[in-house]
Amino acid sequence: MLHEYRDVITKLKQEDAHFAKIFEKHNDLDQKILDVEEGREHMDSFELETLKKEKLRLKDEAYASIIAYKKANSL
Repeated sequence: MLHEYRDVITKLKQEDAHFAKIFEKHNDLDQKILDVEEGREHMDSFELETLKKEKLRLKDEAYASIIAYKKANSL
């Protein structure tokens, strides 16, 4: 997720527990979605769509935190 901000993400995960939590949850959802799409897990399309929306919401939140961190630290 957001690979172009790898350095900022590393710092934020160390300095901001909330960011670390949403980053981890995003990655967990990403894996779960992949498992469903590749047939290792099963769920109905509504549940899958719900997971995808939650993953996107978490990505948006993480991105906002990254941008705020960059701005606050003049990066």
